[in-house]
Amino acid sequence: MPPTQMNTATEPPGSLITQDGQIQWAGLLFGPGTDYPVDSSGLTGWADLPGLDSGDVLRPDQHGAWPGAQWAQPRTVTAPVWLLPDQPAQATTVARAFRSATAVHHGEQWLAVRLHGETLACRARIGRRAIPHDRMFVTQGAAKATVQWVCADPRRFSVEEQSVRTGLPTPERGLGWTAEKGNGLTWPLDWGTAGSTGMATAFNSGDAATSPLIEFHGPVTRPSLTRLSDGLRIEYDIALAPTDVLTVDTGSGTVTLNGTASRIHTATAWSTPEQLFLLEPGATSLAFRCAPGTRSTDPRTPQASVAVTWRSAHW
Repeated sequence: MPPTQMNTATEPPGSLITQDGQIQWAGLLFGPGTDYPVDSSGLTGWADLPGLDSGDVLRPDQHGAWPGAQWAQPRTVTAPVWLLPDQPAQATTVARAFRSATAVHHGEQWLAVRLHGETLACRARIGRRAIPHDRMFVTQGAAKATVQWVCADPRRFSVEEQSVRTGLPTPERGLGWTAEKGNGLTWPLDWGTAGSTGMATAFNSGDAATSPLIEFHGPVTRPSLTRLSDGLRIEYDIALAPTDVLTVDTGSGTVTLNGTASRIHTATAWSTPEQLFLLEPGATSLAFRCAPGTRSTDPRTPQASVAVTWRSAHW
C-alpha cells in the first residue's frame, strides 16, 4: 500500500480520507483500502452520548430534585484494527508505523471518521493500545490490535471551518438635495450606498453548541461582540492600532494581542467569561460595537472589523 503518513500540523482533519469507513489519526489512515482495516465489530463510542455530570439537587421535602446543569464527560472511542501487510516481509514496516502513530503524546491531535459521506473530527489522545504477538503475527505478520482514544472535549466537529466578518456600523449617505435654483430631485432617486449595520450571522449546523474563535481588528477602542438572542457580550477595555489583532479563543478561554501577549485582564465588568460565549445550534445573530467616537474616518486607514470562525459541533 502507498504511505499514508502526513504532516498533521499543516493539514486539516480528515484530508486523507477518501471513502466511508476510514479513520484518520496522526497521519495514519485506518479502514478500507489500507493496511489497517477495522474489524467487523466496528468502532465503539464514536456516536454514543458520553456520560453526563448533573447539577441536580435533591429536594429535601418532596419527591425528586431541582434540575441543574448537565455537562458531558470525556468521550472514549475504541477501534479493533487489523494489521494486514501485503506480504509477511512488510510486517515490521506496517507494525512500526502503527506503533508510531499510537505512541504516547501529551498534546491532542485530530481523530477524524467518515461514515455515510459525513466526516466528523474530535481532538483526542491515545488512551490504550494492545498488539498481540500471537502465532498469526509471528508466522504471517498479521495481528488484531486494539486502540483507544480519549477525547477531553466530547463534541465532534465538522472538518470545514466557517467564518463571517463585519465592520462597525456606518451611516448611509442619504438622499442628495440641492437648494440652488433650477436644481431639485430627479427620478430615479439616489439614496447613496447602504452603510454597514455591524451585524453578522453565524450558523452552526450541528446539534451541540460550538466555541468560536473571535478576532478584533483595529483601529478600535473597547471592542465588543454581543449575542443578540440573550444579550451575552464579550468586551475589552483596550485600544487597538490599525495593525493590532485581539484574538479571543472561547474554547480555551484565552485573550491575546497579536498572538503573544495576554490581555484577558482588559475584560470589562459587562463582559461574560469567554468560555460561555458559545454559538448554539442554528443561526446566531452577532453585533460588533465599540466605544463612541473611536472609528477612523480616513479612507486610507484600515477599518475596524471582527472575524468569527467556528466549526459546527455534534454530539
